[in-house]
Amino acid sequence: MKIAVLKETAAGERRVSATPETVKKFVSLGAVVAVESGAGDTGFLNDASFETAGASIGSRADVLADADIVLGVQGADPATLAGIKPGAWLVAGLNPFGERARVDAYAALGIEALAMEFMPRITRAQSMDILSSQSNLAGYKAVLDAASEYGRVFPMMMTAAGTVSAAKVFVMGVGVAGLQAIATARRLGAQVSATDVRSATKEQIQSLGAKPIFVENVAGIEGEGSGGYATEMSDEYKAAQAELVSSHIAKQDIVITTALIPGRPAPRLISDAQIASMRPGSVIVDLAVEAGGNVEGAVAGEVVEKHGVKIVGHRNVSSRLASDASALFARNLYNFLSAFWDKEAGKPMLDEEIGDAIRLTQGGKVVNPRLLG
Repeated sequence: MKIAVLKETAAGERRVSATPETVKKFVSLGAVVAVESGAGDTGFLNDASFETAGASIGSRADVLADADIVLGVQGADPATLAGIKPGAWLVAGLNPFGERARVDAYAALGIEALAMEFMPRITRAQSMDILSSQSNLAGYKAVLDAASEYGRVFPMMMTAAGTVSAAKVFVMGVGVAGLQAIATARRLGAQVSATDVRSATKEQIQSLGAKPIFVENVAGIEGEGSGGYATEMSDEYKAAQAELVSSHIAKQDIVITTALIPGRPAPRLISDAQIASMRPGSVIVDLAVEAGGNVEGAVAGEVVEKHGVKIVGHRNVSSRLASDASALFARNLYNFLSAFWDKEAGKPMLDEEIGDAIRLTQGGKVVNPRLLG
């Protein structure tokens, strides 16, 4: 069983899908690991560290030759997979909805593409969940990005010259990224509030010492979709939420938005008028900018200013913490493959529940129901 680790080629991608730690673990399972030269350079992992862990180093053609499993962070361009053998597994974050043409190309290559972001949110798969591990880092980094753009301090400071008020931070969307943003902002001394369409998150917000901001008078709307994700809300709820948020957002110094709906454009949470209501010098960080953005006027890959408010739209935020992001991503992949490793067969054997959920292509066809809909 040969496992190939590819060097990422997407612009701005600094992560790597394996580390010396996970290479050692794969080798202990009996696998042969081949790492593309330079794969870990941007994550502070040189070729020598992989060799010491037991991997061989080579060109892309070398590592792909006879590989049974190919690991990546983002899905490799099909044109760069020349020589991959039919039936090989490609295990990575494949962005199936955003890169459908690429999925079709994987099918044409005859490989089995496994999308890690389709991992079901069930208890036994928690350690395999790349969305959670990477979102956790993104929520942390979002607060640091806001702090670097904000021209004032976060904590309340009492000095001989007078008192400096604490920054007011509002987190919109309380998934993994939002919860980490709340915790980080609290650790920095900010006064934090948060909101979400899922009523079950209220207790989570309070447990972190933040103030929940929720619509109270629209009954029967929970906002909880399958797998713990948010769903689209009714027009009645949207109107009530917009009114509540508008009055609250005008008083905030920093807003961090994290709302995503799988397979659909990110919901618009902040309008231009709401931005205009904030005081000059305020900061908004849009973590959903690559999915269309939660904030009107946010630009992917840029920090723009509107009405005196900075709108931060960094791409691939977790990749900006490349070392830790790589370590967590690599462990997710190892946890996934090792959980199904058959010692007698010397390879992983997927079960139906997880295999059917993440398998995009097989036998030259696209097979995932979410893409055939």
